[in-house]
Amino acid sequence: MKEFEVDEKEALQRYLDLTAIKGGSGNERDVADRIVSMLTDAGLDPSMVTFDSAETRTRISGNCGNLIVRLPGSDSGPRTMLSAHMDTVPICIGSDPVVDGDKVVSQVNTGLGADDRSGCAAILTAAIERLRSGHMDLPPAVLLFTVQEEIGLEGARHLDVSKLGAVDRAFNFDGGAVEQVTTGAIGGQRMEIKLTGIPAHAGAAPQNGASAIVMAAKAIANLESGGWLGRIEKGDKAGTANVGVIQGGEATNVVTPEVTLRAEARSHDATFRAEIVAEIRSAFEVAAENVKNIHGNGGKCEFSSRVDYEAFCLPEDDPSVIALEQALVAIGRAPFRRVAGGGLDANWLNVHGIAAVTVGCGQMNIHTADEQLDIPDYLAACRIATILIGQDATS
Repeated sequence: MKEFEVDEKEALQRYLDLTAIKGGSGNERDVADRIVSMLTDAGLDPSMVTFDSAETRTRISGNCGNLIVRLPGSDSGPRTMLSAHMDTVPICIGSDPVVDGDKVVSQVNTGLGADDRSGCAAILTAAIERLRSGHMDLPPAVLLFTVQEEIGLEGARHLDVSKLGAVDRAFNFDGGAVEQVTTGAIGGQRMEIKLTGIPAHAGAAPQNGASAIVMAAKAIANLESGGWLGRIEKGDKAGTANVGVIQGGEATNVVTPEVTLRAEARSHDATFRAEIVAEIRSAFEVAAENVKNIHGNGGKCEFSSRVDYEAFCLPEDDPSVIALEQALVAIGRAPFRRVAGGGLDANWLNVHGIAAVTVGCGQMNIHTADEQLDIPDYLAACRIATILIGQDATS
């Protein structure tokens, strides 16, 4: 296994450049263009670059699809894929990254965007080092930079797999400490709930109304008291659920006629996740029916849900897992395996028939204004990526 030199100063600057680009979900084009320009400046033939038009199939409109890059090499040896997502969460838009000791932080009141620009930059570093090396006897490799990961793995979900070609080993660069080998992830389902009550003047005739806010409050309280919100444990079954968004009402003198809510449920057990969703639906339907006005008229509940991603777990002897652990040991790190409690692009890659293990990139406190990047871990991820796509065809 050949480890190419990594220019640490360049690698860090590459990350700083990428993470300063505004690129929320659906607005990744500037990030993609910068990635392409970095690769072509290093000698990549532009014909090796393509987009898959995933943005025409995603839940929200976007300004580009998934970016797919083929790296020149031999036709022998395992074909390796490295992937990362280009979008960030809203709190990270406008990040102004600065090095602070062995960390990178944002010097303005935003998140940093290490999730997942550090993954993008680590892959870029490996690809650029490979291009500069001039080695053409290396096994084939493909890079995948996905869109709209942060809003439900939409880019990976709608990936045009035909543009990737065959993949023998897959490594998704995203999430946590570099020693963390994520071999599986939880499944998730989102819900949209609309409660329709009966409006009335809240001062003159409140008895004529049926408040949608009261319906929502009763449903949420019943779910919480019944153990169906937060961390859920029912016998040997486990999962989580959360009502994260509530919108409704325009005036204090009106009995609120409509409330909309968004919720989620997660579990490694798809059957139990469906049970959680059924309990949530029942709670809101019962509350809507039971909150009535003086005339005995109640409300209505409209409920819809969709699966964001199914759970998966790679086998103990998966070749990508073994290769990642060997690379970590080669750079002096002690790998440990875990199964993630959140969704990853790897969830949908697995559905597409690509068994991907997820690699940590040094991200800390993600999705918060206190987000940081651990520089030693990030640079280690860069070295890991160079190893994974820098294996001699004869080795």
